Amino acid sequence: MNQNPQDVIKDLKANKFAPVYFLEGEESYFIDYITKYIEQNAIPEAERGFNQVVLYGKDSNMGQILNNARKFPMMAERQLVVVKEAQYLADINKEESQKLLIGYLQNPLPSTILVFAHKGKKLNGRYALAKEVKKRAVYVESKKISDYKLSEWIQDYFKSLEHDIDFKAVQLLADSIGNNLDVITNEIDKMIINFKEPTKITTSHVAQYVGINKEYNNFELMRAIGYRDVVKANKIANYFVQNPKAHPVIPIFSLLYNYFMRIALVQNSKNASDTQLAGELGVPPFAVKEYRSASNNYKLGKVIDVFGYLKEADLRYKGVDSVSMSESDILRELLFKILH
Repeated sequence: MNQNPQDVIKDLKANKFAPVYFLEGEESYFIDYITKYIEQNAIPEAERGFNQVVLYGKDSNMGQILNNARKFPMMAERQLVVVKEAQYLADINKEESQKLLIGYLQNPLPSTILVFAHKGKKLNGRYALAKEVKKRAVYVESKKISDYKLSEWIQDYFKSLEHDIDFKAVQLLADSIGNNLDVITNEIDKMIINFKEPTKITTSHVAQYVGINKEYNNFELMRAIGYRDVVKANKIANYFVQNPKAHPVIPIFSLLYNYFMRIALVQNSKNASDTQLAGELGVPPFAVKEYRSASNNYKLGKVIDVFGYLKEADLRYKGVDSVSMSESDILRELLFKILH
C-alpha cells in the first residue's frame, strides 16, 4: 500500500509494524528515519543479537535476503531483516529474483519484518515487482520537499521537538540551507540541544547557533530586492562575493525565480484578500504585505524581463554563453539588471 512517510511514522510510533516495507526515492531523510526507527524499536535490545539482521545491497542477493526473512525468530516474538542500500542489489532487476520477491510478498512470514531501503532510485514501474510492492508492502516514495512546502515542514519539525519558530527564522533557514532535509534537521538538532525548555526560535538564535548571518543572507537579499533597496541589496551581494563557497549563485538563482513567481501571482490576484493570497503564495498572511509591495515595485513586464535575466545568468554560469564571467560578476550584473 502506498503511504506518505508521516503516516508510516505515526503507525510505527503506535507500535504498528507491517511484514514488509519498501522505502525508495530521492529524499534520503525519510528512508533513513523510518529504517532507523524500526531498527531501534521493532525488536527489544536484548533480542537483537539473534533476531536482527542488517544486509547491504552490494554484498547481498535476493535469495540470501529471503532465506533470512523466512527464518523463525529465536526465543522471541519476531525478527527484523533490514536491507540497506538496496538500490545496489545486483539482481533486483532480474526476472528470476523479482519472481522470488513477488512470491514472498504474496505470503510473507508474519514473524518477520523485512525492510528495503532503496535510496535515490525507483523500481521500474513496468515490472510486475513494482506493482506487487505497492500492493502488498508498506510502500513509501520519499520525494524531495517542494520549496513552497519547506517552510511548513520546518515549522512542523520544530513542533515535533516541542519548540516553536517565528516565520523570519523559518525563512532564514529555508533560504540559506535549501530543501536538503538531512542538512536542515542536523542544523536544527544541533541548535535545539542548547534549549532545555520549550523556546520560540528567532533569527538571532539561528544566527548564533547555525552560523547564518542575520543581516547578510538569502532571505534578506530577497527582501531588499522586493523593496527595491539598491544599497542594502548591493551590500549583501558584496558580502556574498567575498564568501563564494558559503553563498553559491545557483541557489540564489532558484530563490529569485521562486520570489518573482510569487510576485507574478500577486500581479494576477490583486483583488484577493491577504488570507487568499497567503494560501496561494504559501506564506503567512502577515508576509503578504512584502509581496504586495514588491508587486508595486515590479510590474508584470519587468517580472517577465527578470525571468530572462535569470536564464541568461544561468547560461553564463554554465559556460554556454560566449561571454566569460566570474560568479561574482554574474551575480552583480544580474542584480543590477533586476534593480534598475
